[in-house]
Amino acid sequence: MIPRRLTVAVSSLLLIGTLTGFLTVAGATVKDPTKLAVITATKAALARTSGVHVVVETTLDKTVSSVVADIGKTSGTETYTRGDETFTISVTPKYAYLSGSKTGLTKLMGLTVAEQAKVGGSWIVMKKGSPPYATFASNLTTGAFANLMPPAKDTTLLTQRAKVDGGYQIKWVEPATSSAPKSTTIMTISAGSQTLPIEEAVTTSEGNSTTTFTKWGETVHIATPSPTIAYATVFPAK
Repeated sequence: MIPRRLTVAVSSLLLIGTLTGFLTVAGATVKDPTKLAVITATKAALARTSGVHVVVETTLDKTVSSVVADIGKTSGTETYTRGDETFTISVTPKYAYLSGSKTGLTKLMGLTVAEQAKVGGSWIVMKKGSPPYATFASNLTTGAFANLMPPAKDTTLLTQRAKVDGGYQIKWVEPATSSAPKSTTIMTISAGSQTLPIEEAVTTSEGNSTTTFTKWGETVHIATPSPTIAYATVFPAK
């Protein structure tokens, strides 16, 4: 059994295309860009990088929340905070760990009061090969970058360049669904030596969020947390 929210990570979180602009092979700087050239260069740069520091600030129905994450090749961590509700997920090559406040574990991660009482101040530990580990690892390691960029056909390259390093700006719109309102996203991509995202702003009728990307190429190391409690102890098989 996997709790409802343990199947979904908070983080939001590739190499093929025909270039119609000019790319320098080493730095992937785009000259006289088209949207396809910019997106293809960004995807190639994402595939080469070893990590990134991410900060997400979200306002939804006047409630502010944040995510701070470090995503690496085989390890990663993120902390979500909304008022007194908070939790942290960490992933290493062999284990994933989860801890949080009482309300963070119950309201955000879907644990029952009894399950949260078992956890207390410990970290739930999940082995590699388990479904929760696979979910968290896919969102908190660099494999998640494959889902960061939208299809080129769905985007517009804005003529206005960003104030930050003259970066390229691409825009796309996702239609409303039964569970989410229409959203408009503008991503700023560096025009420097590496064509990598700098910022992403998302706007909907219910709120907005801003994601900043820094420390591209960082190496992420996770210290083993303590104390821990086995996943099977918290969620025994039925």
